[in-house]
Amino acid sequence: MKKRFIPLCVLAGAMTFSGCSLNKMAKLAKEQQLTVTPNPLEVHADQVDFEMSAVLPQKMMKKNLNYVIDPAYKYGNKKEKLQSVTVKGNDYPDASVQPKVSEKFSFPYKQNMGNGDLVITGRAVDSRSGNEKVAMEDFAIAKGLITTSTLVEKVASPVFANHGYNDQEELIPTYAEFFFPQGSPYLNVRSSANRNQSKALKAFVAEKNVTRTVIITGTHSPEGSERVNSNLSEKRAAAVEREYRKLMKRYDYKGTADKIDFILKPVVDNWTQFKTALADFDKLSQAQKNEALRIVNGAGTFEEKQNKLEKLPFYRTMFRGMYPSLRNAKTEVLTVKEKKTNAEIAVLAKQIANGTMKVDTLSKNEMLWAAHMTPSIKEKKRYYEILVKKSNDWTAHNNLSAVYMAEAEAGKHVNKLAEKAITEAELANKLHENPESYANMAGAYLLQGNVAKAYEMISKASSMNPDRYSAGNINATKGAIEVRLAKYEEAIATLSSATRTADNLFNKGLSQLLNKEYQNAAATLKEAAELDKNFAKAYYVEAIALTRAGKTADAVRVLAKATQLNASLKEKAINDLEFANIASEESFKNAVK
Repeated sequence: MKKRFIPLCVLAGAMTFSGCSLNKMAKLAKEQQLTVTPNPLEVHADQVDFEMSAVLPQKMMKKNLNYVIDPAYKYGNKKEKLQSVTVKGNDYPDASVQPKVSEKFSFPYKQNMGNGDLVITGRAVDSRSGNEKVAMEDFAIAKGLITTSTLVEKVASPVFANHGYNDQEELIPTYAEFFFPQGSPYLNVRSSANRNQSKALKAFVAEKNVTRTVIITGTHSPEGSERVNSNLSEKRAAAVEREYRKLMKRYDYKGTADKIDFILKPVVDNWTQFKTALADFDKLSQAQKNEALRIVNGAGTFEEKQNKLEKLPFYRTMFRGMYPSLRNAKTEVLTVKEKKTNAEIAVLAKQIANGTMKVDTLSKNEMLWAAHMTPSIKEKKRYYEILVKKSNDWTAHNNLSAVYMAEAEAGKHVNKLAEKAITEAELANKLHENPESYANMAGAYLLQGNVAKAYEMISKASSMNPDRYSAGNINATKGAIEVRLAKYEEAIATLSSATRTADNLFNKGLSQLLNKEYQNAAATLKEAAELDKNFAKAYYVEAIALTRAGKTADAVRVLAKATQLNASLKEKAINDLEFANIASEESFKNAVK
């Protein structure tokens, strides 16, 4: 950091002093050295922090005489007075000791402070009589104020909770199970075991549901007469397919039958179904079941295990009571779930909103989907208001909060809308605590200027493992707040996971710049400008990053783009201390003409 040594006392014109000692102190004050760090001053977290160190002449201080430094930040016709620094003569009885003092200062940043000066007034004071002599008044010791950190984009992204509606094609499974005689692939749909399933399948096919896939899994029981026919499972599955196709022909499916994909899955030498049936079989004790499982889970081929099962004293009980259920073909039919089209939902939602259609015409999720689809903030607001009254649903409360946030960002009645957003988010959290509502509260507090409360809320939202969509917007708000709080490293990490927008990239690039990562900052800001070709401020801050990196030619070229897009940036650049080192160059002057 560059240091400047400036004489603290410069006497302008003739000064009259009453008292030889005060006069001498005032004269010696000219020889003091003062360091201000940083110089020029900088704004971070809406505060201006700096350290001022003074080294006074060795024989300046005398007993009962004090030297008082009154610093202030002066801008325009205003002055921000800071705490005084007093060097006491009684603390330096030894004239060989050189007086030194160092103090830290802080004052809040206010708009239009940029073109000001850090000034001091130096006073020699007699501690006994109170007499004093001014050595100098409003003498500038640091010129100007760098305000680059205040350029952060005030992102307060509204976060909508997931509508929970799937407008894509969904398949609904319908199940049927048919049983076969021992060792046979013949399907008797009129048998007592299959009668009810056959009626249900017939009724299902008669409804002409839009069907995509029919999966038929044929199985066999493990006894020898079943498994000797290796094609038995496949034949059973094929028998069910024939029955299904016969029904489709009866109910005139015409060409649609060809669009249905039949998948036959014969299961051979598999103990999974046996184990499931055994667990549910109530004619055996647990000890008997365990004995059968030891055989099934033990070593040996399928046939060897079945031979061991046949030697069990309770085998006939299993054979008669459990094995018939294993001689089956299970059918899973995947049909298309009936849904309203997006156009139908949109029309019905508008009719509900204007009172020409009953509220119950659409389900909660369909109404949420209608609100999601419409680009109109006004329509979204009306749909969520209806849902809040209809179901008092947390999602509707949260999304109404997000709508108020979006309205507030438009710039009208900001405080009032932010307050409404907070209220709706709080109601949502009472019904179901969720990260989206905390994020909306954070954005609302940020719009109200309560940065500390905003950071508390957004940190809570971030800690709740939000879904991917919400996380992108939550990180956008959190990163913007972190820049405001001068948490630059945290902001870089947070904004790296934010939704990729020009504003979020700008805030990330600004964070990198303020974290002294100039090359990275320039690259990120360039990316922001590429996303939004009219983003003049992105070009401007990129020019600052390039200037700090020592790339003057590139900086001037990019600055010219910024000023072409926004002429007001010309005057800003002329007065911006970020460009002080290149302000005298002809290329810079041309860029800000």
